[in-house]
Amino acid sequence: MSAPAVDATAPVDWPGLHNVVAYYDDFYSGGAPEGREGFALLADLGIVTIISVDGAAPDVEAARTHDMQYIHLPIGYDGIEQARVLELTRATRDSIANGPVYVHCHHGKHRSAGAAGAIAVSLGWLTHDEAVARMRVSGTSNDYPGLYAAAATATRLSDEILDAVAANFPAVSRPAGITRTMVEIDFVNDNLKAIRDAGWQTPADHPDLVPAAEVGRLVDLMRFLKDDPSVQDQPGDFFAQLDAALGAANALEALVTAREPVPAEHLTSQFALIGQSCKSCHRAFRN
Repeated sequence: MSAPAVDATAPVDWPGLHNVVAYYDDFYSGGAPEGREGFALLADLGIVTIISVDGAAPDVEAARTHDMQYIHLPIGYDGIEQARVLELTRATRDSIANGPVYVHCHHGKHRSAGAAGAIAVSLGWLTHDEAVARMRVSGTSNDYPGLYAAAATATRLSDEILDAVAANFPAVSRPAGITRTMVEIDFVNDNLKAIRDAGWQTPADHPDLVPAAEVGRLVDLMRFLKDDPSVQDQPGDFFAQLDAALGAANALEALVTAREPVPAEHLTSQFALIGQSCKSCHRAFRN
């Protein structure tokens, strides 16, 4: 098995490891490793450090089994704050000195590509245009302009700047708690209602709301909730209800990001299914 080339024009897929794209020598973006097979493939690639920008808690123990370390620095679909760019860049600079680095989100198409592009520009490995071109290879959707902007507006960061960034990066960034997560879900749900009322376009009075980014944010928050330590003692029915809502949200995300436009009424119907799942769960466990 050979590592993807930095000039490859298509991502590489293996069983358990998908959408792998090289952004620089020994620096890759892709999907989350799936099971033992995925982690074994990363080990075969020589990966020493895995940086997750996904919301879900990474499988730290599986990585350790293959002598790899995890760094968990989640980002959203709407872009990457400069403070996070600094952390990601320092983490990559320091880690790659010990061996190859793999950055992943969930599917490896959008957030990890945006992070890899911003990191590569910040370290002087790629120009803006080159970083954006690698994101195209990863399959990053135009529905996420904030991720493209992260790479297109990144600046070369000096060692002096990076040395000033705290380097105590967590292996797992824990969710903020069920109450705060539910508040954020309610907030995103309101944003999606505004998008729905605008025909599943960016509302004229809220130009900051990007449909795909908001749906992706909702999916991430629901995945956060599944990992939250405060819900682990809930009965199985709770997780069944949460899985139903998450499945409906995943389906809406697939429709919103589909290559061919989906009729607005179909999106509205799918969005309604999420609401029904949430109400059912609230009746059973919150109200």
